[in-house]
Amino acid sequence: MCLPGRTQHQLRLHCPEPARFGDPVAHSGRLTVRGEYYLAPTDRRAALDGADPVKWVDSDLRLAVTGYRTKPSMDPLQLLVNGIALGSIIALAAVGLTLTFGILRLPNFAHGDFMTLGAYATLLANVNFGWNIWLSTIFGAIATVAAMLLAERTLWQPMRQVRAQPTTLIVISIGLALFIRSAILMVWGGTNLSYDLPVVPAIALPPDDPIVRIAFNRIVVVILSIVAIVALHFFLQRSKVGKAMRAVADNIDLARVAGINVERVVLWTWAIAGVLTAAGGATYGLIAAVRPNMGWFLILPMFAATILGGIGNPYGAIAGAYTIGIAQELSVPLLGSQYKLGVALFLMTIVLLVRPQGLFKGTL
Repeated sequence: MCLPGRTQHQLRLHCPEPARFGDPVAHSGRLTVRGEYYLAPTDRRAALDGADPVKWVDSDLRLAVTGYRTKPSMDPLQLLVNGIALGSIIALAAVGLTLTFGILRLPNFAHGDFMTLGAYATLLANVNFGWNIWLSTIFGAIATVAAMLLAERTLWQPMRQVRAQPTTLIVISIGLALFIRSAILMVWGGTNLSYDLPVVPAIALPPDDPIVRIAFNRIVVVILSIVAIVALHFFLQRSKVGKAMRAVADNIDLARVAGINVERVVLWTWAIAGVLTAAGGATYGLIAAVRPNMGWFLILPMFAATILGGIGNPYGAIAGAYTIGIAQELSVPLLGSQYKLGVALFLMTIVLLVRPQGLFKGTL
């Protein structure tokens, strides 16, 4: 039996007898393993990731504490599944990043914090307004697009008019990232939060003697990413706006001569990047806690995926994102989870040294 106790901000659980992977443990929120102890933030609802739940209600905290697996699996198949889910999230954000660079020539270091903003806007609609997660994600996308368009009008458009140097744009984007993160900290604080979602059991494969457990939220993440990528492909290849975006990415001066409204293309670029980035933030909140620095810690994998696939090429960014996500997860048994970002940095460095233009042609 797992015995719950309470600290100021966390629930502490101790299982005296040996625990197997998949055994239920009472907890709330995202699981952190520290030896025989299991710590988790006291958020409103827990996620179920295998086995039947064990519930314990604390009258003071007014929490229904629901449980799931005791230890993360280091099985390569399980890590591969986790890597695909992580790669799907990175792909959504990296495509937005590579679009803004390919069309606007803007290395936007605030992209990760726009992703965080999308996650928190989704959280606001889901927890505070009581909307379901799908409507909340749409609200998060609208809020993120609005914020990006505001930044375009107040920052990036004036910088283009004065032909600012790339170094200036990088410094401004870092300042914008700090501004967004500080605003989020001021409004929501620095605690880990989570969406108000129903508890759905994980899919165990094989059912009798599970080797891989696929959490339902990870399946949602992968499916949503695939749908968004397919929709983007048809938009870029079939629509007039998509063809105009490709023309501007190839040669902005020639596009102007051909009569393309470049400013309209710029607005469409921010809108698409905002939707994809917000979707990445919302889906990341499905499998991890929503916290102020969540996007900042993904900015390196996003840039690594963009560089790996070829800067300005959305399809290359998708391939790079899945490569980075899977490589990061498969490195955990060898290096530990604390060095996952180092894997992304290593792959990015190798590509820059061996093939600076990326693995694919850097164009839409």
